[in-house]
Amino acid sequence: MDLPALFAWLVDETSASSGPDQFLAELGGRLLADGLPLAGGALTLAVPHPIITRRTWLWRAETGAVIEALGFGSLGSAGPGGGREQGKVGREWLAGLGTALVQEDVAGPAADGPASGGPVLAWAVSRPLAEPESALLHQAARFAAAPLAGLSSRATLGALLEAYLGRRSAAQVLAGRSRRETGETIRAVLLFGDLRGFTELSESMAPEAVVAALDAWFDRIAGAVHAFGGEVLKFIGDGVLAIFPIGERPPSVACDAALSAVAAARAGMAHLDQARGRHGLPSLHFGLALHLGDMLWGNVGTADRLDFTAIGPAVNLVSRLEGLCRPLGRSVLVTGTVAAETTTALVPLGEHLLRGIAAPCAVFTLPEE
Repeated sequence: MDLPALFAWLVDETSASSGPDQFLAELGGRLLADGLPLAGGALTLAVPHPIITRRTWLWRAETGAVIEALGFGSLGSAGPGGGREQGKVGREWLAGLGTALVQEDVAGPAADGPASGGPVLAWAVSRPLAEPESALLHQAARFAAAPLAGLSSRATLGALLEAYLGRRSAAQVLAGRSRRETGETIRAVLLFGDLRGFTELSESMAPEAVVAALDAWFDRIAGAVHAFGGEVLKFIGDGVLAIFPIGERPPSVACDAALSAVAAARAGMAHLDQARGRHGLPSLHFGLALHLGDMLWGNVGTADRLDFTAIGPAVNLVSRLEGLCRPLGRSVLVTGTVAAETTTALVPLGEHLLRGIAAPCAVFTLPEE
C-alpha cells in the first residue's frame, strides 16, 4: 500500500534535514499544502546541557520564518511534567498568534502520552479542526518519531560536545575531525588568565570550597569573554585560554572587544570579592594578559586519545606575559601588538624579557591599574 505523500516524505526524506528548524518549516509547509489551517508550529527537544534543558523552534506560517527559544535550568530538572512541561514555551507562543487553538502531540507512539518527555510537536490553527484534520496531525507526529529521534540525537551530541569541548572544538568533532592532524591557523587576540596563589588556596580550604571558587572565577571570565564575542578554548587548571578571532574585520575591533571583556571580568571579580568578604572568605587575586598573534588550533595526542589544543609562539608569549602580572604588581598586561591596534588608551610599562621568549616584549597596562 502506498503511503500518503506527507508520510512518505517523513519516512524517506527527512533524514536529510540540516536541523530541527528546517524540518519544522518544511513539515509546516507540507501540512499547509494539504489544506490544514495552520497559523504556526512549534517543535521542542530536550537537551542534556549544564544550563539549557530544552530547545524550541517556532515557525510562523504567514512568513515561513523560524526562530529558536531556549529553556534554562539545571541538568535533569525537567521534573514530573515530562513532555507537557517541555512543550510549554511552544504552547504559549502559539497561543499568542491570536487563534487560541493549539493541538499538541508527543512525537512517537500514542501510548507514550504527553508525559513521555519526547519531542513535542504543536500547531496553532485558525479554526477548529475537523476530525480527519486532527487525525492527520496526530499521525504526522507518530511518523515524525524516527526522523526526530535522529535530529534529537544530533542536538544532544552537539550540546554535550560544546559543553565539554567548547564551540570551536565541538564543531570540528561534529565535522568528522577525529584524527591527529595539523589543524587551523587562527589570527586572534589571545587572552590568558589564572588565579594567583591557587596552590595556597587549595591547601587551606576544603575541596568543595576550592571548586566553588574556581567555578565563580570561570563564570566571571568566561561570561565576559562570551559577552564581547570571544570564545573560551580551554580551562587549564585554574587558568583559562580564550580568543577573539580577527576574521574579516579590522584587528582593532577584536582588540577593543578583548579589552572590554577584561574590564567586564575585573568588574565581575570585584563584585565577587565583595560577596566573598561578607562571608569571611578571602579575595581571589588574578592576572590577565592579552596578545595579538597567530596560533595553531590542532588535534593532538595519542592514536586513540586526542585533545584540541592551542600551539605556537603567540600562545607561549601570552601565558608568559600573564606570569609577569605579579612581579609588576598589575592584574592586566597587554602586549604592544594589541596596543598598536586598539582605540583604548593604555599605559606603557617598557620592554620586558619573558621566560623562554628571545626578544623583549613591549608591555602596557590599563590606565586605572
